[in-house]
Amino acid sequence: MERDGKMGGPLGVSKEGYAGRLEVLSGPTGRRQRTEADKARIVAESLLPDARVAEVARKHGVTRWQIYDWRKKLRKGHL
Repeated sequence: MERDGKMGGPLGVSKEGYAGRLEVLSGPTGRRQRTEADKARIVAESLLPDARVAEVARKHGVTRWQIYDWRKKLRKGHL
């Protein structure tokens, strides 16, 4: 494959959208560790008559699928 002399990349490859270098940060992943009690409280809130799972999830910073998973675990007695 031919390369252009400017950046050493293949000819015909667009450089548009190139964001520059990528910096990798070490440390905590940013994931929250929720207690079983917190999960149960969020699930209980999602089960209220007028509650919408998406709104409850947004309020608590979780995804709808986490709440559905926690509901399933609660029904099975694992939460």
